[in-house]
Amino acid sequence: MFRQLSDRVFASPQIGLEEVAEAARMGIGLIVNNRPEGESDDQVPGSEIESAARAAGLDYVAIPVTHAGFSEGQMKAMAAALASTDKPVLAYCRSGTRSTLLWALAQASQGRQPDELAAAAAQAGYDLTPIRALLDMLAAGKQ
Repeated sequence: MFRQLSDRVFASPQIGLEEVAEAARMGIGLIVNNRPEGESDDQVPGSEIESAARAAGLDYVAIPVTHAGFSEGQMKAMAAALASTDKPVLAYCRSGTRSTLLWALAQASQGRQPDELAAAAAQAGYDLTPIRALLDMLAAGKQ
């Protein structure tokens, strides 16, 4: 269920309490919730995921992303979340796509190459094509 994007970052579709326990067993140190509350009736509320994560000794942060797109604030928050720990990170949303796209934007803003990011995302089953122009622009700004 958890798809590896880098040596320490994983993306996932919506998780539940069992997946929080699995993340803890895997050594995940931070769970990032990229799903807005109330997006669908069947989603586990972020507050329940946060409680389970904290009970398991994991950090938790919510950076909700709607289908309206990504903001600079969200990108900076994701970069800060990734930089806040040396432990593995699990980011989730409905399908894992928004988490993957936000991860890639945060990485490009730090100077990581878009081709490298696209290859990593593709290996995990995600497509960065919708944000490729933005990735190129962000990476170019760091050269």
